[in-house]
Amino acid sequence: MIEKVYYSIGEAAEKFNVPVSTIRYWEQQFKILKPMRNKKGDRFFSQKDMQSLSLIYRLVKEQGMTIAGAKQRLSDNPEGLNHNTEIVRRLQSIRQELLSYAEELKV
Repeated sequence: MIEKVYYSIGEAAEKFNVPVSTIRYWEQQFKILKPMRNKKGDRFFSQKDMQSLSLIYRLVKEQGMTIAGAKQRLSDNPEGLNHNTEIVRRLQSIRQELLSYAEELKV
């Protein structure tokens, strides 16, 4: 699968199933988010920004942490969180593959 180099704020919001305003708020709250802006001021998120958004999403939405708690967690051990996020992503991919095999066997 080919991944884009930059994502608009709308695409980022859609990918994480959150409103655009949430992405803007997270940008204000988390210094690790540094989207590029064009002359018009439109935000474009790099792959690194998308990984950071994924971490923030996981901490705030999936684990139910507060913004302050998520900030603290990111500042304590960002490398460990990145590694854990990659492991979770791989496991989810493997799960999807196994589910598709199970569906094929039912036929």
